[in-house]
Amino acid sequence: MRITVCLTDNRPDPWIEGLRAALPEAVVENWTPGAAPADHAVVWAPPQQFLDEQPALRGLFNIGAGVDALLKLKVAPQTQVVRLDDAGMSVQMAEYVCHALFRHFREFDAYEAEARAGRWSYRKPRERKDFAVGVMGLGVLGERVAKAVAQFEFPVNGWSRSPKRIEGLHCFAGESRFDDFLGASRVLVNLLPLTPETRGILNRDTLSKLNGGRSGGYLINVARGAHLVDDDLIPLLDSGQLAGATLDVFNVEPLPAGHPFWSHPKIMVTPHGSARTERDTSIAQIAGKIRAMERGEAVAGVVDAARGY
Repeated sequence: MRITVCLTDNRPDPWIEGLRAALPEAVVENWTPGAAPADHAVVWAPPQQFLDEQPALRGLFNIGAGVDALLKLKVAPQTQVVRLDDAGMSVQMAEYVCHALFRHFREFDAYEAEARAGRWSYRKPRERKDFAVGVMGLGVLGERVAKAVAQFEFPVNGWSRSPKRIEGLHCFAGESRFDDFLGASRVLVNLLPLTPETRGILNRDTLSKLNGGRSGGYLINVARGAHLVDDDLIPLLDSGQLAGATLDVFNVEPLPAGHPFWSHPKIMVTPHGSARTERDTSIAQIAGKIRAMERGEAVAGVVDAARGY
């Protein structure tokens, strides 16, 4: 069995060493143009040349949670694209979202500003019941985030393409219930996969429907920058329709110098670090899936190219 590793902008050596230790029966090598055909590949942002030269791949394992960039490429019909189930990312994502939520709900950003100005201030506590949190996307990461938020006794809504039942959540499903979901949620957390249908879904129209159309909505985007229409966000913040936003992902990354998101007082910017792949956990998961595929067994995480996730 031969495994090739093609990791754009990532060091391949630690992955190669880990895969060799986890799969001693396999030949594991870094891909170079013209390399021998492989049975499986571990990739991040591979070039089209890689896929063109590896038409016999049975498994194509993506080391990140999102596969939107990979699906833009031409993949051989018999190659199964497999995403990581978790790889330690769900707990990181829950931490990040809860931190962003608490920072807004408890007004820690205002306390910080006043402390820097040397002012001792007090703000009236706000009630959780008035800050319903809506989580868009209820996959592995979204469900973990929603359950984490619910532990702090916030009302939690969830929206997904297909119906789901998750204890402690009020679940909405499908396009017909999307507006109802938005109206019932004051804080919106985006964890959707990026597909043609979800591109630009965070726009003036949808964001204006938060909190029943009243002012005070808040956005936390930890999925993909292309979900957000950048030019629609600033006016909503300036008018007070939105109280603020925490953004970890952007249409252009790194976020360009001079972009208005950097300096806007109601926007918290972080550099696409809400959840990072844990290499050792990922390698163990990939090795297990490769062995299962070699035995002819089905594996979790196979991407449906038609749906985009």
